Order: sequence, then structure tokens, then C-alpha cells
Amino acid sequence: MTQAPTASFMSRVLRGAAFTSGGFVLGQGMRFASNLILARLLFPEAFGLMALMAMVLTGLTMLSDTGVPQSIMQHKRGDDRDFLNTAWTLNLCRGVVLWLIACALAWPMAWVYDAPELMWILPLGGLSLVMLGAAPTRVFTAQRHLQLGRVMGIELASQAIGILVMVTLAWIYASYWALVAGVLVTGAAKLGMEWALLSGLRNRLAWDRDAGRELLRFGGWIMASSAFGFVLLQGDRAILGLFLTVEKLGIYNIAYFLAFFPVLMAHTMMSKLLIPSYREMFAGKDGEHDRKIRRLRMVLTGTVMTLLTIMALIGPWLIDFLYDDRYAEAGPIIVMISCAQMLSLIVLTYDQAALARGDSRRFFWVIAIRATVQTLCFVSGAALAGLPGALLGQAVASVLVYPAVARLARHTGVWDKRHDALFAAAALLPIAGALSLHWPKIAPLLP
Repeated sequence: MTQAPTASFMSRVLRGAAFTSGGFVLGQGMRFASNLILARLLFPEAFGLMALMAMVLTGLTMLSDTGVPQSIMQHKRGDDRDFLNTAWTLNLCRGVVLWLIACALAWPMAWVYDAPELMWILPLGGLSLVMLGAAPTRVFTAQRHLQLGRVMGIELASQAIGILVMVTLAWIYASYWALVAGVLVTGAAKLGMEWALLSGLRNRLAWDRDAGRELLRFGGWIMASSAFGFVLLQGDRAILGLFLTVEKLGIYNIAYFLAFFPVLMAHTMMSKLLIPSYREMFAGKDGEHDRKIRRLRMVLTGTVMTLLTIMALIGPWLIDFLYDDRYAEAGPIIVMISCAQMLSLIVLTYDQAALARGDSRRFFWVIAIRATVQTLCFVSGAALAGLPGALLGQAVASVLVYPAVARLARHTGVWDKRHDALFAAAALLPIAGALSLHWPKIAPLLP
């Protein structure tokens, strides 16, 4: 009696993994192709301005994260009409408030980063936050049940529409406004297709007191966690933006996009697969889910490690082949980012288990420790050895925070010390090889 649900569950996991990984590869391929074209039509400063806009909007999104997607994916009322309508109302109100805050931040951010263009970019780009808040909860319901095919199709279609608009406007006007327009068109297309093409509950404004209380209780720790999560994911650009010119920040952003895409793929798969998977595992009685998820983690980490190794080895040659001399410094930066991220893989997937158990408080403390240690190491490394030192600091931080992450994993019953030891040791050889191979290009970046 226990084998049928296991088989059904794993078939959904594998199908979801196929849709997610395939969609991610296609999406990143489109982004990569568009970046190549836009790098020739625009100037590095345009990418620097977009990096600053993305940093501010991502910061607002994460600093106010109410955990609605995670709540719907893990909560026992995740399919209840009142719960879903309350969640949608909360998300919509949040999106409107965030847009107003983005408008208010436009002048201060333009002054801090000496980029007057942000005065107009932030209010317009911030409209994407309203669109994000208006997304129907049927998107998260589909993720809850690992029905990801149509959701991924919508993401790819909207991305393709946005890229077409960006490239067309960049070719005509050669302005950073093409990138802003692409963000807005992508958001509008995605929102329209989600409402039109996904089946399920048609949300309306409503507020159920019990549902709201549960959402806010769970989301309170998620919001605090996301504040530190912003530091983990965007802290490097927030800090470097104070020390680098907009042009240099644009070059760093090109390198970051190419080097970080394997880890971004892992994050995308985790957000869509691991919470439902862990929820099923915790509900099981025979341990079969546990064994299958451990194998899934092995495959996921091994895939990301392989891709990071490839990028670390070929990064400078790839930049020389694809881009002009304005972006030459991106090559050695790719090597350093890829090497730093290899050591982060051992702490990549455990925090989702805490969310699957509804333990957002413990999740918060681990994210807070990771963000604090990484920021201290990043700033200390930058002070000692510039950008190479900052990226080395990120790698060191991954090792220092491992005990805290392992403790969380033991508490939730998902710690896999064999996995962690294997990939920590496996990372040393490609790191040493890539740094040795490309040291002549890395050394000039040292102060």
C-alpha cells in the first residue's frame, strides 16, 4: 500500500525536475543570447544601471517577503479557497506598497550611487512589483502539487516577449530604456498569461482572520529571513556599487550572470521541488522518500559542480570569444565567482527542509548567520585584496557557516554528511586547476 503513492510522488518529482531544469536551460539560453546582442548595441553603463535597479527592487521584494508561496506549498490549508484568497490579497497589497516605496527611494538611491538616471528608472521599473503581487495563487498551487509544465511554459513565453522588446528598442534607440521596457513587458505578459491560461481558483479580494494570522505568523520569520537573504544574493553588488564605477559594475554583472547561472538553476529547482518533496518525505513512514531525495540532492549538486567547473576553466576564453575588449575583465571575474560558489554547494539545499516543516524561525537564524558571516568576509577580503579578496571571502564564509547549517539539517532529519564531505573534497581540484590556469589574468585585478 505504501509503494503506489511513492511511485506517484517520485514520478511527479522527476517530471517537475525535467520541466524546471529544461525550462531553466532554455530561459538562460535566451538571456545569454540577448546579452550577447545587447552588449553590442548598448554600453557597459547600461548594465550597471540595470544592476542597481535590480538590486533595489530585489531588496524591496526580499525585505518584505511574506512567505506566501512557501505557505501555500507547505500548509495544510494550501488548497482552501479562503486561505488562497487571503494570501492573494496580502500579496497584492504588498506589491502596491512596494511600488510606492520604490518611488520614494528614487532620489536617495540616485544620490548615493551618483546615478541620476535612477530617478526615473526606479519608479517605472517598480511597477513590476505590482504585477508580481497580482499573480494568481494558482501559480503556487501548481507548484504545491508539482504540476510545473504550464507554469514553466508561461515563464519562457513571457521572457521571450520581453527579450524581443528589449532587443528591438535597443537596436532602434541604443538606450538603457530598452532594458527597463523589457522588464515591464515581461512582467505584464507573464501576469496576463497566468490569469488566462492556468486553471484553478480565480482570486478575489478577501480576508479570513485565521488564515491571515497563520500567513503572517509564518511569514514574519520569512520576512526577517529574506532581509538577510537579500544580503546573501545581492550584497555583493550593493557593496561593490559604492566602490566601483557604474561601468565596472556593469562588467561585474556580465560576469556574475555567466558564472552564477548553475547555482541559480539549483535555487530555481529547490524553490519549486524541494518544499513539496520534503513535505511528502516527512509524511511518509517507510523512509523511501528520504533515500530518493538524497539521490536527487546528489544529482543536483553534481550537475551544478560540473557546470561551475566548466565555467571556471573556460570563462576568460568565453569572454574573449563572445564579447569585445570593453568586457575583458569579466573573464577572470567568472573564474573567481565560479570557484567561490563551488564551496557553497554543501550548504545549498538544507534550508528548504525547515520550511517544509513550517519551521520558519529556525530557517531565519541559519540565513541570518550565513548573511552576517558572508558580509564580514566579503568586506574584509575586499579591504585586503580588492575584488579577488572579496570573492575569496565568500568562499571562506561558506566553510565557516557549515556547522550552523549542519545543525539545522540534523534537526530536520535531512543531514547527509557523505554528500557534504564528497563535494567539499571534490571542489578542491577544479578550484586549484582553474586558479592556476588563469592566474596571469587574475593577478592584475589585485590591488
